[in-house]
Amino acid sequence: MRGWPLIKVLPIKTNLKFVSFAKYAAVLSTVLVIASLVGVFKPGLNLGIDFRGGAVMELSKPAGQTLDLEKVRVAVDTLGLGDVQVQGIDNDASAIVKFQVPDDVPQAQVVERVQTAITGAVGEVAYSGVSVVGSKVSGELLTSGLLALGAAVVLMFAYIWFRFEPQFGLGAVAGLLHDVILVFGLIVLMRLEFSLNMVAAILTVIGYSMNDTVVVFDRLRENLRKYKQMPLREVIDLTINEILTRTIITGFTAVMVLAALAVYGGPALFGFSIALMFGIVVGTYSSIYVGAPIILLWGVKRGGAADDAKPIKLGMASRP
Repeated sequence: MRGWPLIKVLPIKTNLKFVSFAKYAAVLSTVLVIASLVGVFKPGLNLGIDFRGGAVMELSKPAGQTLDLEKVRVAVDTLGLGDVQVQGIDNDASAIVKFQVPDDVPQAQVVERVQTAITGAVGEVAYSGVSVVGSKVSGELLTSGLLALGAAVVLMFAYIWFRFEPQFGLGAVAGLLHDVILVFGLIVLMRLEFSLNMVAAILTVIGYSMNDTVVVFDRLRENLRKYKQMPLREVIDLTINEILTRTIITGFTAVMVLAALAVYGGPALFGFSIALMFGIVVGTYSSIYVGAPIILLWGVKRGGAADDAKPIKLGMASRP
């Protein structure tokens, strides 16, 4: 296409030996997954107000004026409401304030105290979008969010099992778990706030990863029927090379959109965008170096013939 010079840079056909690097990729993935799991438990997730309980309010100054964010933070800190977060938006003309609400104090009273303290520190401001989440509700939201993630993985496994074969389903689920765990690791590493927005981001990553995996598996199944005498490792390399350009263009386009969202979407969408961008990258990686190598280890049927279902060990190719 004219006007899209970057697409022309990508080769139409590649002949890369992806399987040759599968062992190294497996070591890398294992280390990253273990590190991510350790990070989830210690230091743990930076739970947002949705899952920890508390209040969120937005305040703004009249047009042409800016907020002194430090004064706002100090004013709320002096009330002893635990962790206080102040994020400026619109060039600090507005701000989002997050704070915890004690269980033994009426929520409306705490919100009124915060508003009074802020007004005394920075003058008259307009308050909007005040929302309060109790600790009991936040605990239920956290449980529901984790259950939603688990249910998504199980349903994706069932879909792949129904559409393909069990060994394809095993590779797909391994890739999904790999992607989800690494996204959690990024959240811990960058200390991103784990909120309902982040749950939505992870669910989107699951959908994207599964879509990419289905594309690879569809072409792999087609090639297995077409090249019945070709060693499995060579069929996998051929399949990945055939869909490589399409995968890069799709992923790069999505990352560009999310990068713009991260830069211009404000603090509320920054973590969401970063998690999605990272998820797209690891989702593409897992389709090549997690799902496909598991099929290589497990073995597949070719064209429905039972005598072709012999497992092929990684690094060894059967000869016709």
